[in-house]
Amino acid sequence: MTAREVLVIDNRDSFVFNLVEDLARLGVVSTVVRGDLPLEALEARVADRRPDLLLLSPGPGHPEDSGVMIPFLQDRPELPVLGVCLGMQAMVCALGGRVGRAPTPVHGRATSMIHHDDPAFDGVLSPFPAGRYHSLVATRMPDELRATAWTHDAAGATPLVMAVRHRSLPWVGLQFHPESVLSPEGPRILRNVLGSLP
Repeated sequence: MTAREVLVIDNRDSFVFNLVEDLARLGVVSTVVRGDLPLEALEARVADRRPDLLLLSPGPGHPEDSGVMIPFLQDRPELPVLGVCLGMQAMVCALGGRVGRAPTPVHGRATSMIHHDDPAFDGVLSPFPAGRYHSLVATRMPDELRATAWTHDAAGATPLVMAVRHRSLPWVGLQFHPESVLSPEGPRILRNVLGSLP
């Protein structure tokens, strides 16, 4: 997919407009709406704008307390979706998985990640560094999502899911922040994600 229009759900995160700028560099026009919009209002925006992609932004808190993302995902699964950080966590919850506390919260630090056989990481070496800003992680993955990248906790013992792809729907999730200066491969990954969705 060469996405020309993206509808961004803004979950009150300072990185949202960095994502919008990165998408603009890829030729994408973004419309930003607040994450606390009523479900009916979001449905109307989607029907009116007919976006090529829905981007679920990072943000504070637990995805179950973060507005319209989960009910919308459960209601409109066919729309291509990219979830970043909190947005990926919302995908996990929408499909019946669980999100809980990370063994060690990580905010503003690059960690080494490994990836496996996913178009989002075409041309990206494994391992690769990426910026993390989160206290929560997927603790139980739903069957519908396939993990595509991982890192380890501070002790190096527990693998933590850092990226996912839905097995049959056009959904991709990134726990790390591709727009961060701590993610040098971020622009390539965003371009790959856009190219890998219908």
